[in-house]
Amino acid sequence: MSYVIVGSCVNDAVCTEVCPVNCIQPTPDARDFATAEMLYINPALCIDCHACAEACPVDAIYPAERLPPEWSAYREINAAFFKPGTRS
Repeated sequence: MSYVIVGSCVNDAVCTEVCPVNCIQPTPDARDFATAEMLYINPALCIDCHACAEACPVDAIYPAERLPPEWSAYREINAAFFKPGTRS
């Protein structure tokens, strides 16, 4: 299981600071951070520690298995961000 960031993300990067495995991208030092609409959790790296969800000031992070129906598409949106060839 992993966590998923949804469309209400405000891209403030608080979650990237608390993630012990650096599975949230882009980070503030990444070239594409300034233009990113939101942040994404790599489901292959997430260790389900809950630190990101606790730190999120806008409650935009959910456990994948408890994702509200209105945000269900974000499970694939997060995963797709990390697939080769899906971003420039």
